[in-house]
Amino acid sequence: MPLTGRKVFIITASAFGVIIAVNITMAVLAVGSFPGLEVKNSYVASQTFNDDKAAQEALGWTVDADVEDGLLTIAFTGRSGYPVEVESLEAILGRATHVKDDFEPDFSYRDGTFTAPVDLAPGNWNIRMVATAPDGTPFRQRIALHVVD
Repeated sequence: MPLTGRKVFIITASAFGVIIAVNITMAVLAVGSFPGLEVKNSYVASQTFNDDKAAQEALGWTVDADVEDGLLTIAFTGRSGYPVEVESLEAILGRATHVKDDFEPDFSYRDGTFTAPVDLAPGNWNIRMVATAPDGTPFRQRIALHVVD
C-alpha cells in the first residue's frame, strides 16, 4: 500500500484532532474545578494586608494540625510553647484542587486544641481557617494535610 498524500493528510488531521480534543477537555475540566477567588477585590484587601500580617505575627501563635483515626486535631500554641486561648475558629476542610468536597468540621475546644470527627479519603487536603484571639485579632492560615490510607 503506497503512502499517498491523502493518507498523510488523514494521519496528520487525526493527530491534531486528538491533541485539540484533549486540550478542550482539559480546559473545560480546569475551568469547572476552579475554586474561585480568595477575595472579591484584591486591591482593597491589599490596603490592610501589612497591618493584618503584623497583628497576626504579634500573637506569636503556632498551629499544628493532624488527622488520626478519624479525628482532626488543630492545636494552637504561643511563643512559650503552651496552649493559647482561642475565642473562636472558623475552618473549611477541602481538597486543594476543587470545592466539591469542602465542608466545615464540627469542632469541640479544650485547652487550645480543637478536635472534630472527620472521614477523609487518602490524599492532600487543605484547612482554610480563621481563628480569633480574645482581643479580636484574626489569625488566618491555610494548613496542608496529607492523609494516608
